[in-house]
Amino acid sequence: MEIIIRSLSLTFSQDIEADNNKHTVYLIREREMSRRSGTCLRCCLVFFAVISALGVCGPALYWRFKKTIGFPDSKTSSCPPCICDCPPPLSLLKIAPGLANLSVTDCGSNDPDLKTEMEKQFVDLLTEELKLQEAVAQEHAHHMNITLGEAKRVASQYQREAEKCNAATETCEEARERSEAFLIRERKVTSLWEQRARQLGYEGE
Repeated sequence: MEIIIRSLSLTFSQDIEADNNKHTVYLIREREMSRRSGTCLRCCLVFFAVISALGVCGPALYWRFKKTIGFPDSKTSSCPPCICDCPPPLSLLKIAPGLANLSVTDCGSNDPDLKTEMEKQFVDLLTEELKLQEAVAQEHAHHMNITLGEAKRVASQYQREAEKCNAATETCEEARERSEAFLIRERKVTSLWEQRARQLGYEGE
């Protein structure tokens, strides 16, 4: 019985070790695959970057290299220089001389209906212009009336204030005159009492 248990335990431990080894091998392979895929991805990115840079900068570098070395161009070298012997351009007066005598005011002068319509349009435009000027004049007059009324109101207010100031000035002047008269009268009374005191033998300091 013990032998069977030992054999079973050994078998179980061997199975566990085998599973662990398989798992370890799987992890190692997975790491190697991830490293390889990362390396491939980097190589692809570098390749695409180089191709993009060549696609963008290639034509400019090619033309600069070509201009620096100075390869002869077959198209430009094979074409002879152009010699143009063209006649001078004609003016509009030479092509149609009748256009010089044509004026805008003569347009439709022979058509009575068109002439009447143009006169109506002119009258309408003139009427509209007169109405506009009248409206502007009325607005200006209204504004002037408002300004004049405001000026009259302010002027009347200033006039009332001036009348108040004049009345106060007159009152002050009357009070000053009364004060001067009272002062003169008091001086006379004082001098009279001083004379009487001296007559009675009073000697001041």
